[in-house]
Amino acid sequence: MARISRPPGFDMTYRPLETQTFGPPMRSRVPSFVYLALALALVALVIVGSNAASGSLLFRYVVELDSQRVLGARPLAAIVLASAVAAVIRTRMRGVIVHPEGLEARDTVTVGWPRVRRYTWPQIDKIVLDAGQQLIAVDLWDGRREWLPAVQERDQLAAALEMVAVARAIPISGGTGMFDPPDEEDESA
Repeated sequence: MARISRPPGFDMTYRPLETQTFGPPMRSRVPSFVYLALALALVALVIVGSNAASGSLLFRYVVELDSQRVLGARPLAAIVLASAVAAVIRTRMRGVIVHPEGLEARDTVTVGWPRVRRYTWPQIDKIVLDAGQQLIAVDLWDGRREWLPAVQERDQLAAALEMVAVARAIPISGGTGMFDPPDEEDESA
């Protein structure tokens, strides 16, 4: 079912002036930061062990026993550090981006595989901003409801989506009502 457009009928041409990015909440970033801290501790341990006195237990474990291992301490520390940095970057890439052309929802699925979903403004039939739920959803033209990933600045995302929805005559469920269109009585006065 098509939306009823407001007069003069050109509301579908509205675009946000700039791209806004909303990153993931801190609670989803904490595990990757903990992993990075452990990786840095491992790198520090390997560096200290490599520079320790030749008779010390740490030097023997890090340097002398490397010849008996399949993977040495230095390459292992480098791999773990690279993995931790990748985890932090992958976590930071999650979130929602509001483009002039539409929305982009970035999330990760199993085993950290990224998933990017793009929705243009004409595809969106309704925006769900219910305050009881922390997530925001969009109802699409084909009847699907897509949940946007959780973001740290949920209220700012909701306000940006509400501004676009009011300007483009997209129905909103919930919201603040701050961006209501002017009444027809006010326009005639």
